[in-house]
Amino acid sequence: MTSGADHRTVPPETAVALFGDRAETAARFADLLAGAGVERGLIGPREVPRLWDRHILNCAVVEELVPQDADLVDVGSGAGLPGVVLGILRPDISVVLLEPLLRRTVFLREVVQTLELENVRVLRGRAEDQKGLKADIVTARAVAPLTRLAGWALPLLRKNGSLLALKGEQAESELESARGELSALRPCAADVIRVGSGKVDPATTVVRVTVTSESERPHPSRRAAAGRKKRGRKR
Repeated sequence: MTSGADHRTVPPETAVALFGDRAETAARFADLLAGAGVERGLIGPREVPRLWDRHILNCAVVEELVPQDADLVDVGSGAGLPGVVLGILRPDISVVLLEPLLRRTVFLREVVQTLELENVRVLRGRAEDQKGLKADIVTARAVAPLTRLAGWALPLLRKNGSLLALKGEQAESELESARGELSALRPCAADVIRVGSGKVDPATTVVRVTVTSESERPHPSRRAAAGRKKRGRKR
């Protein structure tokens, strides 16, 4: 992997305060994003000057919502945002970077190896195919609209586990439009919260969907299909 030696980024004081003794590792990750991440098309070159404020710190403050010793799955991890960032900041949690595209998983594995992140592993695949994978927290950033994302994420969660979807200014309206679909997928409670006030500006907006039951509700389309199949047998 390109070491990033020619793409040094300078961590702001906020990063040093937030990451503490993990700040050096976070800075090495920023260098990898600015170097190999750009070269391989995982990060746009225009994003390099704002890697810290817009990307790394924006993701790091989400750790406020992650309980101690949690199992976390980062769906559609891409360049490792927020999964790698949270894995760096929180060595107490176990992180799975779930990504279907080969070139991205290759990059992620090299990042994990280079940064020696023993609490982070990379899994190539789609969320909807991970029948045996269970988590306390599922994270996602710029992956899909909320209803589609929830369809992938909610089956992965244990009871009282939460999907933390990093969203933008339209988070409230997106959640309101999706509430009926969310409740059809699985019993849950959902809200919009902002984290990192006083640490990042603007604060990071997160749609949090928390599972309230072990059982799953079949998706309306699946219920309809099951009904048609049942009626067909009667005929």
